[in-house]
Amino acid sequence: FGIGQTAYLVQGKNLNLLWDCITYIDSETTSEIKQLGGIDAIALSHPHYYSAQVEWAEAFGASIYIHEDDKEWVTRTSDRIIFWSGESLELTKDIGLHRVGGHFKGAAVAEWKAGSNGTGVLLTGDIIRVVSDREWVTFMYSYPNFIPLPASIVERMAGQMAEVKFNRLYDAFHRILEEDAGAAVQRSAKRYVAALNGELFST
Repeated sequence: FGIGQTAYLVQGKNLNLLWDCITYIDSETTSEIKQLGGIDAIALSHPHYYSAQVEWAEAFGASIYIHEDDKEWVTRTSDRIIFWSGESLELTKDIGLHRVGGHFKGAAVAEWKAGSNGTGVLLTGDIIRVVSDREWVTFMYSYPNFIPLPASIVERMAGQMAEVKFNRLYDAFHRILEEDAGAAVQRSAKRYVAALNGELFST
């Protein structure tokens, strides 16, 4: 369903977070998740994954967190939706959200400090996407139309991510950087900017 994205259940110390959303929910899935402690909050990277977010929230009594910069893209309103502002939002001591923009103005990533045995996990949707070579990532304004982001925006995003400690990265399409993901993001951003500036090519 949708574009084949993945949703992740982050089991934090004091909160279970559903990161991004899929369009299908049934009684078997609901029952299994309740056995894992349910869902306290839902957070979305960007509007492409809003899909059935309200149905998921109602099934578990969860709140939905969306950055206010993407408010215009919400087509089904709900009292469960909380529009947050600013560059970061702490949900608990070990789970937080960061607005990084790029793909959408309010595009966000989730930081799970206790993940990967305490070395940190970053969940990115396709705001920062793992490429076929699993040691690199990319940044795009439009994936279907192959429209890149400007160098200045990628540099800003990389600067923000340099302030976040994470060893592992999960994107929206079953691709994972198992370790040294923070370094991979910085390395990838430098290569991306160099390519846009024509520094990788000979004439």
